[in-house]
Amino acid sequence: MSGHSKWATIKRAKAKTDAARGKSFTKVIREIASAAKVGGGDPNGNPRLRVAIDTAKALNMPNDNIKRAIEKATGGGEGSNLEEVTYEGYGPAGVAVMVECITDNKLRTLGDIRYIFSRNGGNLGENGSVAWMFKKKGILHFEKSKYKEDSIMADAIDAGADDINSDESIITVETTPDRFETVKQALLKKYEPASAEVTMVPTNTIKLDGEQAQKALKLVDALEENDDVQKVHANFDIPEELMK
Repeated sequence: MSGHSKWATIKRAKAKTDAARGKSFTKVIREIASAAKVGGGDPNGNPRLRVAIDTAKALNMPNDNIKRAIEKATGGGEGSNLEEVTYEGYGPAGVAVMVECITDNKLRTLGDIRYIFSRNGGNLGENGSVAWMFKKKGILHFEKSKYKEDSIMADAIDAGADDINSDESIITVETTPDRFETVKQALLKKYEPASAEVTMVPTNTIKLDGEQAQKALKLVDALEENDDVQKVHANFDIPEELMK
């Protein structure tokens, strides 16, 4: 989920992951399979696959599961029929929403996503209707309570990061997608990020509060519950207490 209070989003995502590990396994296996299908089964030459494997290991997924997913996707077995598709639409208060999916049945997924939007005060849009409001970036977050901002800033710049900024609790390092893995590996030598991913970042955000914020969160939650959905990006900002 993008566009919200950064640290609150990370803590909330971690709690949801811990509470639904089985569902997370399903999503990560699909990402591994899709990444291997598109870019090959060698993580050394496939940065996207390397990120997916790192995510799987962070969830304590057995290595055999990871290996099987790669072999099936690259060998024409289960996983080779997966397709990537992105849906765009608007949520409550006109917030822009992008939904990245990996599916073995696009018609089923389209119907599911359209239903979730309509049930939660939104509507599905045409391709390109909101994509222009987002930009793909590599994002690494570090807890401010653990590390000195000046130290991370110096090392991130040396590694080729585009920008570094912070708020009260989190330090954010931004990179271009193609520099993400280089910057991440350089920083991992000294720091442990709270999160690290290539994602779609909104160029501008809408501030929501009260009922509108609750409705927007409800839509995002409903989308993320769908097995075919990998990531949800939205351009709204809400108070941290609502993220708990």
